[in-house]
Amino acid sequence: MGQVTLRGLRKRYGETEVIQGLDLEIRDGEFMVFVGPSGCGKSTTLRMIAGLEEISGGEIAIDGQRANELRPADRGAAMVFQSYALYPHMTVAENMGFALKMAGVGKSAREEQVRKTAEILRITELLARYPKELSGGQRQRVAIGRAIVRKPKVFLFDEPLSNLDAALRVDMRIELTRLHQQLGTTMIYVTHDQVEAMTMGDRIAVFNKGRIEQLGSPTDLYQRPANEFVAGFIGAPRINFIDRPAAGASAAHLQLWRDLGGETFGPSTQRLGLRPEHLQVAGQGVPATVVLAEYLGDVLIAHLRVEGLDALLTAKLPADRAALQSGATVAITAEAQHALGFDSAGQGLH
Repeated sequence: MGQVTLRGLRKRYGETEVIQGLDLEIRDGEFMVFVGPSGCGKSTTLRMIAGLEEISGGEIAIDGQRANELRPADRGAAMVFQSYALYPHMTVAENMGFALKMAGVGKSAREEQVRKTAEILRITELLARYPKELSGGQRQRVAIGRAIVRKPKVFLFDEPLSNLDAALRVDMRIELTRLHQQLGTTMIYVTHDQVEAMTMGDRIAVFNKGRIEQLGSPTDLYQRPANEFVAGFIGAPRINFIDRPAAGASAAHLQLWRDLGGETFGPSTQRLGLRPEHLQVAGQGVPATVVLAEYLGDVLIAHLRVEGLDALLTAKLPADRAALQSGATVAITAEAQHALGFDSAGQGLH
């Protein structure tokens, strides 16, 4: 069992409180992702679960047992770091089996566990090599293998893919998802990359300034964000925000607000959000100027200026729009059924 419970968890550095009373229930066997910008408290929370960071208040329970006073080695959690932290003078097999050796596991049992783990990770041929002879992706597999051999209740991953190139990150995302399905062990994964969060997590906790803004499935966060922060953080390209037109607003601004169904949300709606894939370039609609057209092979990302709006709008269009040129005047239409409403405090109106 690998259930993790946080109750009123707090962390202070002097007078500064960086974690502000978190309450969170992580289910046994779940792949939970902590996502958020740098400095939001996600890694600090992970390190408190691991026992590497002292807590200032609240309680951590692992499998129903209070873990506040337990040593890291006694919590049943294994952590995989961003830096791999492999011993350079040890072979892959020795690195993977080191924790078992320190725990007094016999050589034959240790070697058997390392062998089985290497087979799971498909790195059997690397067991005799040293870290300096490995690629970044191979080193990461070894670091994960070192955690697996301990048979922990919970795996803790602290931005493990951030040192890898883009193609290898995709490969490792697939590998980690496969590994979770195969082992069925609880995994808590920290990242600032919302693509990793959306593609890997059963549930995602969106952190901001030491708090969890929203907890839910990837679909929940994307389609029903709790507030403007979540709507703006989740999704790439970033969501478009359109403020309620003030007195003297441009005709284009007024038309766009009406086309989005702004009035149907009620008088408390101060801002609307629309994902780039729900903004289209059509034969007629709200006039806009193309500031930049980015052709990405399968799609075109168009950055558009509408008179009266401070920020550019972004449209995610089919690749056949590749002929769209910077400086061109176009008409845009919005799929109003996908618009999101927010009040003056930035809270979502559903």
